[in-house]
Amino acid sequence: MSDKHLSTQFDSELAGISAQVLEMGGLGESQVAQAVYALSNFSADVATQVLKQEERVNAMEVDIDRDLSSIIARRQPTARDLRLLIAVSKTIGNLERIGDEAARIARTVQKLMNAGMSSRLRLPVSDLSFEAELATQQLRKALDAFARLDTTAALEVLRQDDQIDQEFDGLMRKLITYMMEDPRTISSAIDLVFVAKAIERVGDHAKNLAEVIIYIVKGTDVRHNPVEAIETMVR
Repeated sequence: MSDKHLSTQFDSELAGISAQVLEMGGLGESQVAQAVYALSNFSADVATQVLKQEERVNAMEVDIDRDLSSIIARRQPTARDLRLLIAVSKTIGNLERIGDEAARIARTVQKLMNAGMSSRLRLPVSDLSFEAELATQQLRKALDAFARLDTTAALEVLRQDDQIDQEFDGLMRKLITYMMEDPRTISSAIDLVFVAKAIERVGDHAKNLAEVIIYIVKGTDVRHNPVEAIETMVR
């Protein structure tokens, strides 16, 4: 078999892996959106759907991981190809954890409904929906940047990460105020604190994906660096 043919096969396998990652990312994005919808509308059915999707996301992680191991063993890739496969392994770990956060929100919805809290929760939920929209936008941008291996788009995701953190801080202040003004809200407010944190972590995972993209393209590990330093590193 010619080297050219082998190279074409390898490229096809890489493209297949990338397509699976994007599909998994789309599922994760959908999970988060559905979980927040379930919270906003107190829908037990949608919360159950989110938990069922979590099983599919977990299965996809295992399948992609197995394919990665097979490709590395058979092809023994080097340089950028090896970086891509290592990065995909990191990426699917982040996407699986996004699914975990969505499932955590769905279980909180079920807990609140079982406790009969749905009729007493109104104001914080709309704020959580806004935070979730920011996080899913970040995830969507990161996945699009991954599809195109676009470091400029990845940098934009990193620049916008602070927006989610600021929204999370504002939510914490508001929930603390609710608890101080009405002690009866303490239990449900604490549940919403964990929901807000889960959404904030979705944004963190989107940020991680952006860092992975820069690693693939530039071969530079930019983790734990401020955005200004990363911009200098990737020039």
